[in-house]
Amino acid sequence: MSVDRKVLFAKLEQLGIKTTTVEHDPMFTVEQSTALRTTIPGAHTKNLFLTDKDGSLVLVVAKDDTRVDLKRLAKQLGLGRLSFGKSELLEAVLGVPAGSVTPFALMNDTARTIVVVDQALMDFAEVNCHPLQNTATTRLSTGDLLRFIAATGHKPIIMKLG
Repeated sequence: MSVDRKVLFAKLEQLGIKTTTVEHDPMFTVEQSTALRTTIPGAHTKNLFLTDKDGSLVLVVAKDDTRVDLKRLAKQLGLGRLSFGKSELLEAVLGVPAGSVTPFALMNDTARTIVVVDQALMDFAEVNCHPLQNTATTRLSTGDLLRFIAATGHKPIIMKLG
């Protein structure tokens, strides 16, 4: 069973991670969230759930304006051609629907997904991610995001993506 926001926020509190969450209309794309950039400080993220033909899974946490070259990323990770994971797979593995992909969903990970974090995010003190739903944005320190990912049992790979 997937964790919900209440469980997520309890885990963040348990880890001593301070956050600020802003509720808003559903945001399904980076373009839709453009207005939030002027009202919510910190780097804004886009998250890609990817798979290759052998079943390897990758979650990319990138700065919202980073162009991610999937061919190059697959080569760097030593994987086959990457494509976007189907929504059924996303829900089965990370427990969130399409449009709500977030590193916070790693709490639900059933498949030991590879986690890649955009090097560009390291230039920011704070980052913003959906808290398991695309109707809110949660801001936390960049270091705390990496600490959260590690606390889920994943070792984030910090990589230049753009």
